[in-house]
Amino acid sequence: MKQAMMFVGGWDGHEPKQTSARFAKLLEEADYEVKLYDNLDVLTDVDYLKSLDLIVPVWTMGKIEKEQVQGLIAAVESGVGLGGWHGCMADSFRDSTDYQFMVGGQWVAHPGNVIDYYVQVTDQAHEITRDLKDFHMHSEQYFMHVDPSVQVLATTTFTGEHAAWINGVVMPVVWTKKYGAARVFYTSLGHVDSDFDVPEAQEIVRRGLLWASR
Repeated sequence: MKQAMMFVGGWDGHEPKQTSARFAKLLEEADYEVKLYDNLDVLTDVDYLKSLDLIVPVWTMGKIEKEQVQGLIAAVESGVGLGGWHGCMADSFRDSTDYQFMVGGQWVAHPGNVIDYYVQVTDQAHEITRDLKDFHMHSEQYFMHVDPSVQVLATTTFTGEHAAWINGVVMPVVWTKKYGAARVFYTSLGHVDSDFDVPEAQEIVRRGLLWASR
């Protein structure tokens, strides 16, 4: 049985308890043992972290201490998979560039807040997005600063309606990357738990977490 850990907390607006429960259940259905922690102290237990197959951050904003981020990075560099969604992974610790380097990107804006937007699946060969069609979302369309080395699997295009100067900008929505010996998966989908009632959104996260696992 594979071992996964989620650290769950931070800003409540992203519904961390609901979303972590949703994906913990899906992982358990895939024969994972999943442990959830409501604090960051577990990140200093490097031996425990290195014993895992998957780590899932579900923590928006907040502050991470140096020893905590060093423990997390050491585990991921050793090969423990990292995967997550939206601001729960890519807006977790705004003052930790080491963390952002590992994730591959950082949220900076969502022009118009909750709007209708379109997601284009650009890589239908990858196992995370295989055979998925383009789909619509009613949520926050994330504008992000992104590591140019990531492998992009899906994108969204900004219209300029809410910020004219970004009209036509194509932004990654789903990506993978390597970090040390680990696989890293991220999607900007999932502002609140009900966003994952869109079948493609939930399936991308489910597949992404399984793909990232050691």
